[in-house]
Amino acid sequence: MNLYLRYFDREILVHNVDDAIDFLASIDEIGMNPMLEEDIREYAASDVYYPKRYKIRPRVYFIIIKTEAATMLDFKEKRALHSVSPANDREKIVSPVIAHLNEELPGWYEGVIDFKRVLQVPGTGKFQYRDTHFVAQCKAVSGMDCYNRIVEHLRQRVDSRSQFPSAKGKNFKFRYLGQCK
Repeated sequence: MNLYLRYFDREILVHNVDDAIDFLASIDEIGMNPMLEEDIREYAASDVYYPKRYKIRPRVYFIIIKTEAATMLDFKEKRALHSVSPANDREKIVSPVIAHLNEELPGWYEGVIDFKRVLQVPGTGKFQYRDTHFVAQCKAVSGMDCYNRIVEHLRQRVDSRSQFPSAKGKNFKFRYLGQCK
């Protein structure tokens, strides 16, 4: 596993953690310290393949990306992308959030959605987006069905320019209340 590091226009592809730490230590603005070094070593040793970004000061970061690329050219041309392959080709990898959202369990649900609602400002007559928190209880078959019912209800009652979040995001939550009687 190789590491790609970038700080503004300074970038490097290294083959081990020690070279990455040496590169970062050569940049005075980063201020390499034992805690940062330990965190970088833990990231490199972990199974996490997401890029990691470290804050230097407000709005200034450096990034580290794990890659299979052997050269900088391979990395830039995305020739060595890491992909998670399922054990069986027929299996699909589904995130736990989506699996829980689509799990069918008929009954009562409580859905909570935070959306951007378009409202008219009384003094000026202009329109603006306002964060709106909405909670509803409804009969549904799944979390996704609960989301669809709530959004359908709101679309009939708010300005059509209002913006609704994805059911998979952090602005929609639901919980199963129990079976219908």
